Order: sequence, then structure tokens, then C-alpha cells
Amino acid sequence: MRRQVPKVRDLAPLMRIKAPRLDRRAARLDDAQTIADLRRIAQRRTPRAAFDYTDGAAEAELSLARARQAFSDIEFHPRILRDVAHVDTTRTVLGGPSALPFAIAPTGFTRMMQTEGELAGARAATRAGIPFSLSTMGTASIEEVADAGRGGRQWFQLYMWRDRERSMALVDRAAQAGYDTLLVTVDVPVAGARLRDKRNGMTIPPALTLRTIVDAVPRPHWWIDFLTTEPLSFASLDRWSGTVGELLDSMFDPTVDYSDLAWIRDQWPGKVVVKGVQTLDDARRCADLGVDGIVLSNHGGRQLDRAPVPFHLLPTVAAELGGTTEILLDTGIMSGADIVAAVALGARSTLVGRAYLYGLMAGGEAGVDRAITILGDEVRRTMRLLGANSLDELEPGHVTQLTRVQPLPRPGQEVRP
Repeated sequence: MRRQVPKVRDLAPLMRIKAPRLDRRAARLDDAQTIADLRRIAQRRTPRAAFDYTDGAAEAELSLARARQAFSDIEFHPRILRDVAHVDTTRTVLGGPSALPFAIAPTGFTRMMQTEGELAGARAATRAGIPFSLSTMGTASIEEVADAGRGGRQWFQLYMWRDRERSMALVDRAAQAGYDTLLVTVDVPVAGARLRDKRNGMTIPPALTLRTIVDAVPRPHWWIDFLTTEPLSFASLDRWSGTVGELLDSMFDPTVDYSDLAWIRDQWPGKVVVKGVQTLDDARRCADLGVDGIVLSNHGGRQLDRAPVPFHLLPTVAAELGGTTEILLDTGIMSGADIVAAVALGARSTLVGRAYLYGLMAGGEAGVDRAITILGDEVRRTMRLLGANSLDELEPGHVTQLTRVQPLPRPGQEVRP
């Protein structure tokens, strides 16, 4: 092979040196192509205790690992030769519009992860045309979130406290502020054992100890924001200085039952959804009570470890109740492909919690925008590759759930196929 010295005119077309970007946050977020990328950025920029509170789950964290593995263990079946120049990702969810088949899940103590907190999430969700859910344990008030998300849809998530009057006062405030859906969370009779938080000495708000000061050295921006903005407090209760588990156990009512659920349903003027359903029998009972929807969820793996995987439960529940009760799903969602698979197997929509928080920790409100953009782009691309023009065209034939293990039969029960 004959060799020659390259000429300048031949090299010129190959030279694509980018000018340095002065906005480092924008550059950092633009470089993130997946939710996993946002998670890595978030971990670098957030103190360990706050990051682990978001990232972690209960005990050995098997429920979360299994939920994520379930989404990895799917096989898609694309339909070819379809015109997919345009795809429609909109649908009506719980009586209102959603531009994408996911909503922002309710998350507690959100300003601890990043000081823009729930207000950043509400504004980003409104721009994207998707619902935003405010937790009872939120760190922005019901009215502040309604104002930040003006023009969009807000849902309110309710934990029933021992003090019923205070619980229902929050419900009344949410109704008056225009929230259209109540998410009644039923899987926290007591706090799960979140061992990362215990090992980190996690308190609300974070305490300045020798460990946290050492952890702050490579993350000065987080601490500057934390120490120079409004002190962390709850939107719906007094300040607290203990651990998260102690707070939940002191406030939440472990006696709540189906009669309480029926009572709550009668108090709320909008849509009522039960969040935390983990068996077909409980899904049936909720539907029989006349609720508008259920969320198949094991609380992101943060309560009972080794709980059922919601994505595995979805086809069975959808086959029986999908025609009468709207089914939503959370836990383990890390990509738009996960969302598409859930919709294909019968979910009306999904909720994303950690995925949104990774974006928030990575870049504040702009990071939430980036997380929503990543998920939306992945939803549209996956639909096109499957040959689906709309969410309604997605159906169980598009997805096979692969299994790594098979359950042993219980007495009187056949093994799942």
C-alpha cells in the first residue's frame, strides 16, 4: 500500500473541534443520553445520604432489583412495513389528557435531593403535558405546587395519618387548589427497613456531622444551595429532626382498612386511585369499591423486600380488570422502552419516581426536563421500531416476558406458565 503525507486540504473536512461550552450544566445534561447517565451525574453531585435515600430500597433491595430485571427480561415483537413517520403518544388518563404515557410519581422530601424540589418537577411536567403528583411528605405546599404547575394537571398523594382530621384537611386543600386526582397510598402501614439510610445516619433535614462535612468537600454546590435557601421543612406538617422511619411510624395509621378507603373515596370530588396494589385479589376488591384506578406498585421496593414485581402482575390484572378500572404501574422503570412494554401489557399509564429525581439531582429543573425528554424520545423510538402509530395499537403480542425462575406451586395453585 502506497503511503503519503496527509495534505491540509484533506484534513480540513475531518477537523470538528467543538468550542468549549460555558454553561457546564447544559453541557452535562446534553451529554446524558439515558436515565442511567443522569443517575451517574446525580451520584457525583449529591451527598451520599441524600443520593442513597433516593437510590436505595428496603433491606437487601431485592424487590427493586427484581423489578428492574423484569423490564430487562422482555422480548419485543416488531411489526414491519408500517408507516410510522408520525406516532401519537397522547391518551386520556383518569379523565384528563396526558401527552406521554407516564406521570411524575409522588416523592417525599424532594428538596433534600435538590433545592428546586417539587416546584421544578411541577413546572417541567406542565411544559411536557404530563401530570405531576405531590406527596403528603412533600417539601412544597399544595398551593405552591398548584401555582408552579398552573395550566397542567396535578395529582395529590395521600397517606392516612393517625390524625384523620389533619389528613382530610390536606385533601380539602388539594381539592380547592384544583388537583384532579387523589392517589391513596396503602402499602405503608409501617416504615420499611431502609438500611442505607440507617447506615448513613440519615435524618430529616440532613445533619452536619463529621461524616457529612467530609462528604460535602467534593460537592460544594449542593451544600451551598442547601444552606443558602429556605430551610428544609414539610409542606403539610411540622418540622422533624429524626429519621425517616421514625417519622413514618409516628404519623401513619396502621389500622387503615377497606372501610377507610371507601370513606376517603366519598370525600374526594375527583378521581380516586389506590396506589400500592400487589395482588389480584386486592385489585378486585379495590375495583369493587368503585375506585377509578389502581397503581400496581411495591413502593419502589422501599417497603416489603421480596414483594411481587408489579410488571409481572400486570398482565393478569389487566386481563381481568382492564376493561373497567384504569391500571397504572410503577417500580423499576428506567427507560421509555420499559414504559412501552407496560402499556402493551395493559397499563393505561405509568409513574416515574427515581428517573425524575435523578434528573433533578443532576441539574435541577433543567435536569427534570432532560429526564422527561429522554423518556419521551425513547417511547417514540420504541413505538416506531415496533410498528405502532399510537399507544392504542400497542398490545400484548408486542411483548414476551422472559422468566429466569419459576415459582413453586402453593397448595391448590398451579405453576404460572
